[in-house]
Amino acid sequence: MDRNIRTVDDVLRLLDGLFAPDADRWTDRGASWWDGFYADPSRPVPFFVSKPDENLVSYLDRGLLPSGRALDLGCGLGRNTLHLAARGFEVDAVDLSSAAIARAQERAREAGAGARFHRGDAFALAGTELAGPYDLVYDSGCFHHLPPHRRVSYLDLLDRILAPGGHFALTCFAAGGMGSELSDADFYRQAGLQGGLAYTPESLRRIFSELTEVELRRMHDEPAESPYFGEDFLWTALFRRESNGSKTLDPT
Repeated sequence: MDRNIRTVDDVLRLLDGLFAPDADRWTDRGASWWDGFYADPSRPVPFFVSKPDENLVSYLDRGLLPSGRALDLGCGLGRNTLHLAARGFEVDAVDLSSAAIARAQERAREAGAGARFHRGDAFALAGTELAGPYDLVYDSGCFHHLPPHRRVSYLDLLDRILAPGGHFALTCFAAGGMGSELSDADFYRQAGLQGGLAYTPESLRRIFSELTEVELRRMHDEPAESPYFGEDFLWTALFRRESNGSKTLDPT
């Protein structure tokens, strides 16, 4: 990068560099790291199971999410993608890992699901392969792997692709459960993400303050025999974008 900062993107890339090698986990450069992570889908990783999130099933069962176009951010092995497709959504799913996408596509073929899978960085693909607007943006475990300054990029992504009246659903690390509870400033002092950022309900409400909260709660802890995925170290949140036009979201 040029030594002279001129744009917001220049600032963001400069801050990315403070988190090396963690920085490669949220941009297209992180594909090889995530390919290694997904290389053996039989490993006992909680979210490698072929089960949808219990909160997603609950939203749909209660009629909180009318069917339409959906984007599954950081889709991994496609467990939530396939459930959305089975419930009548037209689904785009994106992940940095080609290994994850290949396995998700295989699962989709086995299930006869018509979801579209995209390998790459959602921030870069938005407006090209990921052509919104989407009635639902679903994120199960992506947001908490972003450093604080990349919330700006995330909120800009939502502002560009989430339809007026559409919903944004999030599952992320809960403070007191899993993930680091360092302050934003301390992440920069230590130059690392400590495995992921943990959030409080208050911090999530502040970050997504330009959206209307529908529900925010702990994920239910689902037993092994449950058909749904659930771990109580996670928050589940559902927000709605009001239908009175586009808004600029506040990342602070």
